[in-house]
Amino acid sequence: MSMSVQKMRKVQFGELIEFVAVAEHRSFTRAAVKLGVSTPTLSHTIRGVEERLGLRLLNRTTRQVAPTPAGERLLERLRPVIKDLESALEELNEYRDTPAGCLRLAVAPAAGHVLGPVLARFLKRYPDIRIEISADDGPVDLAAGYDAGIQLGEHVAENMIAVRVSPDIRNVVVGAPGYFAQHPAPRTPHELSDHNCIRLKTRSGRCDAWQFVRGDEGFSVPVDGAVLLDDIELALLTALSGGGLLYLPRSRADDALAAGMLQEVLGEWMPRPRGGFVLCYPSRRQNPAALRCLADFLRENLRRERRGFELPPEPQLLCA
Repeated sequence: MSMSVQKMRKVQFGELIEFVAVAEHRSFTRAAVKLGVSTPTLSHTIRGVEERLGLRLLNRTTRQVAPTPAGERLLERLRPVIKDLESALEELNEYRDTPAGCLRLAVAPAAGHVLGPVLARFLKRYPDIRIEISADDGPVDLAAGYDAGIQLGEHVAENMIAVRVSPDIRNVVVGAPGYFAQHPAPRTPHELSDHNCIRLKTRSGRCDAWQFVRGDEGFSVPVDGAVLLDDIELALLTALSGGGLLYLPRSRADDALAAGMLQEVLGEWMPRPRGGFVLCYPSRRQNPAALRCLADFLRENLRRERRGFELPPEPQLLCA
């Protein structure tokens, strides 16, 4: 019996799946959460695999975990094998009465309001589907284990299918009545230098200037203020409490504007609405049935929103 066959018999396939999870997430903690096991148990399993193979597969430091050259080679070979296995198991869903499985989504933080209101209805319609969501500003990285992502359409890679899931985005500048009681409303974007502006940064640390138009020409205005946040909900709460002016999608402020809790300024200077959020996923032939169901559900939800329909109780349907 060859040495490679002896080693294969010593290592279980489930242990290799756990190795792939750690290597892709570069973290025992994140991989353990994904796999539903404890971090010490996962660490013990991977160390046992290394001992039985007689090779170190992962370099561990206090800050990160990274595959060794041997680990990278093994990871490269295992990825297509695991994908093939997942596809084979996914095909069995065609024989189920209802779709099932776990969808892993990378969702831009600003798109949470698109997915959040419909998620409960979707899971009620498809009770055998589970969804795992991670906040991610950048393009969807399928190598990180995601099935799909929700992000702005302008950020979608060419090799991805994009399903529109939100209307066009119109931005507004808003402030609370209490703020305007102490600070005169700006009449032009250039007067923003006299105001406390609540700035939003992405998870990657980028903080964009505020965009405006004069006629058909666009221009940007750098702003400053005492508060810098990477959470749009917290930024909105800060604006509601009178903490300053905020530049954000109008859909996030609609309720507060309607209730008089916020006031819009500089409306005549705002750019035209831009394309909204999309659900994007790879253009491969076999995508999970659960993903196809989610795409159809979000597409129908947007269609109803555009028509101004009230959403009726969800019927139990099957996505082929």
